[in-house]
Amino acid sequence: MLTGLEKHVLPFFLKVGENKILVAIRNGLTLTIPFTIVGSFFLIIGNLPIKAWTDFIAPIAGKLNAPVAITFGLLGLISAIGIGYNMALEFGVDPISNTIITTIAFLLATLTDDFAINTALLDATGMFTAIIVAIFTTFIYRFFTVKNITIKMPSGVPPSVARSFASLLPAGAVIVFVWIFHVLLGIHLNEILQLVFQPLVFGLSTLPGLMVYTLLACFLWSCGIHGPNVLAGIATPIFLSYLAANTAAFQNGQPIPYEVADGFWILFMSIGGSGGTMGLVLAMLRSKSKMYKSLGKMSFPSAIFCINEPVIFGFPIVMNPIMMIPFIATPMILGASSYLLMKAGIIGKIVFLVPWTIPPVIGPYLATNGNIPAAIWSVFTILISYLIYLPFFKIVEKRQLLIEARENDKQADTALYTES
Repeated sequence: MLTGLEKHVLPFFLKVGENKILVAIRNGLTLTIPFTIVGSFFLIIGNLPIKAWTDFIAPIAGKLNAPVAITFGLLGLISAIGIGYNMALEFGVDPISNTIITTIAFLLATLTDDFAINTALLDATGMFTAIIVAIFTTFIYRFFTVKNITIKMPSGVPPSVARSFASLLPAGAVIVFVWIFHVLLGIHLNEILQLVFQPLVFGLSTLPGLMVYTLLACFLWSCGIHGPNVLAGIATPIFLSYLAANTAAFQNGQPIPYEVADGFWILFMSIGGSGGTMGLVLAMLRSKSKMYKSLGKMSFPSAIFCINEPVIFGFPIVMNPIMMIPFIATPMILGASSYLLMKAGIIGKIVFLVPWTIPPVIGPYLATNGNIPAAIWSVFTILISYLIYLPFFKIVEKRQLLIEARENDKQADTALYTES
């Protein structure tokens, strides 16, 4: 299987992955890594699914969640900064100016109808806006630069001042366009995305509907757009209504009506986080690559509690055509299998809502009212995730090992030259 992937799949996806825009987005999103790791630590501490612990920290719960609000709550803004900077590097414009223009344009594009910054769009929900704005800003800046449409200062002016005036016209063009598009015309990029995909989210209680929802959510995530968040306004009320029906049926001693209910996505499909990346984390823990092994060690504690932003942006999964395949396939396979097992009565259906940070095995056991087969199946979902991710990870690992080997050779040559 690995040989077939390398011969037939890898060349195409490598070519796609080398696209300058995708490279810039991928590199830009790595800026979020330290913040997601730090935020994950506080998120775990503040949301451990243990009642005694939550009661103990209740007086300082808000203080513990403050770093989470700033780290995860600003992922969209951080992405705009990182992508704007890396887009400038890829397309040969001034990085600092392009980054600042992108950031200002992004903030302008998040204004509410009352012209206040919409803080809800500063988190991962606003990544779609950040990506679009960064690309647009860079192309406008590059157009002005290539066409030499800039304000030129006399030779005696300090370079920093000259650079500021050189960015004046492209900055003005970008800000005016975003102002017209968003403020005057009232067009919201994230709302457009929801409108586009709303007709495609149907029949979430059926297996076809679940598969379409999973495909959309994971595909958007792999493009840097928080798919579950984007579709949440459509899907969450539906999932919650299914859970309410299941809970009512359980309380009345009636057959549980729905296989898919609120919690199904987290407990049976997203082992380790969206995309079922627990398997990828386990593969990294066994990696021969120093970089991936280190990332696996950092990501494992948060993956246990279904937090995988360090993997999504650190590996990265985002804008990575090779890893996009298992990222979408894993939850689809796990979702279909879990659905059919529930349909056949082999594992229990969800009747209780449990915290989304609850670890595998424990979560399914509690949510299904102590159904042991559901807990056992949770173990198998981890194994299945690992087996799906492994061949794709090996392809990426092989390339990384070559890079690390070249770096080691360079360091050895440098040391030898220094000694001589």
